[in-house]
Amino acid sequence: MITIFKNKLHRAAQLILLFFLLVQFAEPEITGSVTAIADGDTFTLLTPANKQIRVRLYGVDAPEKGQDFHNVSKQYLSDLIFKKKVVVKQINKDRYKRVVGIVTVEGINVNEALLKKGLVWHYTQYDNNKEWAKLELKARKEKKAIWSMPNPTPPWNYRKKKRTTRSTSYINSPLFLCTPEAVLTL
Repeated sequence: MITIFKNKLHRAAQLILLFFLLVQFAEPEITGSVTAIADGDTFTLLTPANKQIRVRLYGVDAPEKGQDFHNVSKQYLSDLIFKKKVVVKQINKDRYKRVVGIVTVEGINVNEALLKKGLVWHYTQYDNNKEWAKLELKARKEKKAIWSMPNPTPPWNYRKKKRTTRSTSYINSPLFLCTPEAVLTL
């Protein structure tokens, strides 16, 4: 009788441990209404508990402000999700503490919808989903949106060039080139 009790207790402990492991490693889902669109791949969500969360779409990268199709991408995302209830399957958080995830609205995968329309790049640095690579390739072949341009610049290259230009312009500024003595006389 004691052996049976110990076995049942041991089995219950195993099940509880398994439950906690599943909960810990499961990708959490966040639901809420979209209250703001920052650009073609980032928005703000208001949860039922009135908590605002910045969300970055996983695996895609939209044109930056100043790039062709920035406004089109942002507007499409807005038309798709603004003031609507969405579900975010959180993958991780980025260095800006934004939730990075796969978003659905009314049964539509938003990340994939943007890829199909040719309004984002598949961000292969962070995602290796072969289906998403195929969606981008199809949009390229059909010359949709950003792919209608002869040589569109990926946003990550655009950001890098912008950072380089900013640091170079600072170094070449008149104040940077002045000697400390000259600055004191200004």
